[in-house]
Amino acid sequence: MSGVSMKQIVVRIGVAVGLGLSLGLGTTQSLWSQASEIPSAAPVTPAGQTPEQRGHKLLDEMVEALGGDAWLHRRNMRELGHVGRFFRGTPTGIVIDFTSTRQFATANRFEALRVGFITDKSILLPGKKIDIVQIWTAGKGYEVTYKGRTELPKDQVTDFYRRQEHSVEAVVNTWLKAPGVVVVYEGTSMVERQLAEKVSILSAENDGVTLYLDATTHLPLRRTFEWRNETFKDFDEDAEEYADYHTIQGLPTALTISRYHNGDLASQTFLLKVEYDVDASPDMFNPDVLLKKKQ
Repeated sequence: MSGVSMKQIVVRIGVAVGLGLSLGLGTTQSLWSQASEIPSAAPVTPAGQTPEQRGHKLLDEMVEALGGDAWLHRRNMRELGHVGRFFRGTPTGIVIDFTSTRQFATANRFEALRVGFITDKSILLPGKKIDIVQIWTAGKGYEVTYKGRTELPKDQVTDFYRRQEHSVEAVVNTWLKAPGVVVVYEGTSMVERQLAEKVSILSAENDGVTLYLDATTHLPLRRTFEWRNETFKDFDEDAEEYADYHTIQGLPTALTISRYHNGDLASQTFLLKVEYDVDASPDMFNPDVLLKKKQ
């Protein structure tokens, strides 16, 4: 982050050559003197702070903005909303209504998620029903109906837990507590026309997550990470953007979540209702408990 990058050298040489051609005079020394006055694109860290200190401070401010201890000690959250699917940024026309309950991890239990897909009862009968649920627990994913349960495809399970392991919650609760982690402030950027401060977190295993935090509120606006594609042997990027924050039970909550794959919009989730710390039986996350057949 210090010193002169190759891009800066190319810019400076270009400026020097351009000035020489247009003016037709002046020494090489004076040209380089003028070019050196171009502001550096390197991140500006407040005086008295290293990039790592600045990064840690911003992450602390993010946790406080999200609700501090109340956010850190959420037991669960329940959501009602719908999600639209996209293919390479183009809408597919698929919109799914859902309700979900997410259980946050503690010392005594896994993180778990139950998603119920809401459909109409029938053309003739009014009302809604949930005939299929997905349960994610203990590193596995299941589809459960009244008939039984089946394990979800391996690639779908891998993708789900990869995103979970790189979530904002995982950064705060796991990454920052691990030995050898490095946190670096990387300056400012723009996320959907909002000024954001960019912080990268690098693990001892050379895995990384980058968070973009609102420069005013310190709430997360974007999360990105990369992983190696085993098929094509290159890197894929997963990104999530968080918008439309509302304060619910004292906790700022993003009601719009947009997911991108290699820069293309893959899905958008719109939450209509969110509740925290609801009554949730442990059986909700037990894939052996089947659904009751709807009449």
